[in-house]
Amino acid sequence: MGTASDPAKILEPYRPYLTVLATVHLDQRLRGKLDPADIVQQTFLRATVALAELRTHDPAAITVWLRKILAHELHDAARHFDRDKRAIDRERRLEEDLDRSASGLVAWLASDQTSPSAKASRNEELLRLADALARLPERMREVVVLKHCQGWTLEQIGQRLGKTVPAIASLLRRGLEQLRLQIGPKETSP
Repeated sequence: MGTASDPAKILEPYRPYLTVLATVHLDQRLRGKLDPADIVQQTFLRATVALAELRTHDPAAITVWLRKILAHELHDAARHFDRDKRAIDRERRLEEDLDRSASGLVAWLASDQTSPSAKASRNEELLRLADALARLPERMREVVVLKHCQGWTLEQIGQRLGKTVPAIASLLRRGLEQLRLQIGPKETSP
């Protein structure tokens, strides 16, 4: 198949999306040792090897498939740095958390950026959103993702980041404004 011969062309559009997810889900204790970009690169290496076996190149299917590979990579990284404290169900929980985060992105996008008739283009819009998120300053991105993808309260985010609730609210507001500017105005259907 012609498209399988160029994995970079197929996978590269998903890099910002995976980077956002990896940033949110990388174990806090590993942040000094690993960069989310390294986890995404490992995900791409694994995906490149297995891409020929993937039966479809449907963007929605590729998104789910890459999320599962990312979950395995995050789990492997945590296991590597935490060999003595193995939790059998950790990998499954991580995969579920990634799915929940992805669903949060889709819900935010659907409620704020697309109409029901635009369902076919939602995956492309999701990738645009992830790209816009990746361009936000790190703290701002983290606040937006924790609030809208993880469902954290402002208080929880403030505790995690060591900031006050008003500071978190300000980061969230500015982050959402920047996202709306980057993604552009709502498209209206005829």
